[in-house]
Amino acid sequence: MNKRFRSCATLVAGLLFAASGADAAADVAHILWKDLRPATQAVAEDANLPMIAAKLPDHGETLSLNLQDKTIQLAGYALPVDRDGDLVYQFLLVPWTGACSHMPTPPPNQIVLVTPAHPYKMKETYEPVAVTGVLKPGMEKSQLFILDGVSIVQSGYTVRKAEVVSVDSVPDTVTLPVNSPWNFLNKNNN
Repeated sequence: MNKRFRSCATLVAGLLFAASGADAAADVAHILWKDLRPATQAVAEDANLPMIAAKLPDHGETLSLNLQDKTIQLAGYALPVDRDGDLVYQFLLVPWTGACSHMPTPPPNQIVLVTPAHPYKMKETYEPVAVTGVLKPGMEKSQLFILDGVSIVQSGYTVRKAEVVSVDSVPDTVTLPVNSPWNFLNKNNN
């Protein structure tokens, strides 16, 4: 009888743990980059260009507070801020490859400063990743060391203690217009 009780208790505990895990997964909002812009910037979504900040009266510094303190998942490209070899301790999540170094910097409301829960082993700069964690609006400045010098980049959001996983693609990645002088950097352009 004691063995049966332990088996039953283990089964019940496992079911409760699975149910709580399912609830936690249901609480994660899978968002796109456009969700980080306030509703007043919906016009900018039509342009879908890296130069979006120049067209906004606030230069993209107005943040959306709809997702404040909510657990989100967002896919983008990782640009290391703090690293040691292939281990990354902090990075900027950006909506397109080349952002901040080879191409225009996105507006702050399109950059997320991410601190992984555990150092993330990055294979390459601008690796596509999905980040899951609590989103906090607030301006932060990060110093990047890039090929042509040091750059200060302002991000509009942070996610600390983030879970980071590699992904094959970013669903709402920004592509450059055909007449851009930066097209040679876009790998998807034929």
